[in-house]
Amino acid sequence: MNLLDTSFVVDLLRGDETVSGFLDSESATTAVTYFEMMSFRKRRKLKAEGAILERFFSEVPVLPFTRAAAEEASAITARLMDIGRPVNALDVLIASIALSERAERLITRDRDFLEIAKICDLSVTIY
Repeated sequence: MNLLDTSFVVDLLRGDETVSGFLDSESATTAVTYFEMMSFRKRRKLKAEGAILERFFSEVPVLPFTRAAAEEASAITARLMDIGRPVNALDVLIASIALSERAERLITRDRDFLEIAKICDLSVTIY
């Protein structure tokens, strides 16, 4: 399974052709990405993009933040803090879901995930 980060969904909304090759029937995203995108939509009062988002989230599975993911997130955060490399907490939550769900790779343009991948077994594809 490819796990699609928030940056992927943003770029898909913008019509970025580079992301379309990563979207397949095995793709999933996270409740964290859903939260980020719905917050963006409501803050900006997007109507046209709202329909696209609704379609995307109805077709692509949204993986929850579980207790197992919380355990992964706490370990990631502790390791990053120990080496003096803190990253955005929402990125840690997304990475922890990828790990707990055994995603083959995380698809993103956000380089914070490369820092996370240095301290755990997270496969990241930057486009």
